[in-house]
Amino acid sequence: MTRRLLAPAALGAVSVLALAGCAGGTTAGDADATSTPAADALTVVASTNVYGQIVSEIGGDHVDVTSIVSSSAQDPHSYEPSAQDQLTISEADLIIENGGGYDAFIDALIESSGSSAPVITAAEFSHDFPGAESHDEAHADETASPAPTESEEDHAHEGEDHAHEEGDGHDHIEGFNEHVWYDPHTMGDLAEGIAAELSELAPEHAADFEANATAFVGEIGGLEDSLAEIEAADARAGVFVTEPVPVYLIEAAGLENVTPSEFSESVEEGQDVPPATLLEAMQLIDSGDVRVVIVNPQTGGAETTQVVGEADGKGVPVIEFAETLPEGQTYISWMQENIAALAGALGE
Repeated sequence: MTRRLLAPAALGAVSVLALAGCAGGTTAGDADATSTPAADALTVVASTNVYGQIVSEIGGDHVDVTSIVSSSAQDPHSYEPSAQDQLTISEADLIIENGGGYDAFIDALIESSGSSAPVITAAEFSHDFPGAESHDEAHADETASPAPTESEEDHAHEGEDHAHEEGDGHDHIEGFNEHVWYDPHTMGDLAEGIAAELSELAPEHAADFEANATAFVGEIGGLEDSLAEIEAADARAGVFVTEPVPVYLIEAAGLENVTPSEFSESVEEGQDVPPATLLEAMQLIDSGDVRVVIVNPQTGGAETTQVVGEADGKGVPVIEFAETLPEGQTYISWMQENIAALAGALGE
């Protein structure tokens, strides 16, 4: 199988153009998509509708996007791909995955389908990704070639092997939080990377891709401004997360994740929380050091229910942050809603 892995340093910088607006593409499961892909549109497959919506923003009607996981009833960690999914991957011109062990079904589909389409891995745009070069440093090096060197390709494969060798049941990379879509800065860098790759595949539309990425990054700046407002008002406030999904966002808001790591990891893995850890969690909520509890509505269990009940009893606000894009939302509007919910809970 031939697979071209696209790391941030290999994608190069996207030029800033004075063009306005983001064209809307079509994403599987997105009832609100309004534009129709052009006849020569690139076929893009995304692991989840979060990435499907982002690539639709960047590609506009020059892309035809399918998101494999698009329902809140589906857990990407445990998604079982179908024969139709394999066919979808085999026909892709570009594949976008989260990586880091989150959506390992994509790797299985690429292998079984024999796809040689380029793959963009969102996790590799995170500054926390093991061994990844800083995206900002990559952009500062104006002499760097946009094409991956042999060593960069080897490093990308080494990172992939590292995930399988050291990961747990979901092939997570040890010490790395793979839920990178909750980091707006990483998604801004990802958008630039998507624009760069789409421009390689369809250079005649490069100006559109770059303009749309520029507009998207501008909206990311608005999210970061809202997060800065939370930090100014509530820096270091304690947050309890039943799963590590929203940790990047709360850290970007200057808040402190006070959750016992064994609690959130057990819930994420669908395992029982050790009794001593559950007791620690209850005592933490009772202590008054927790200002808000965040739960993932797509997973849970008896221990999560107990934590929510304890929080309710102590008057601690409980809010939900999901893993997939709600129907009718864009990535930006969804994150705006999550940030507003967080600010509102802290203000109670």
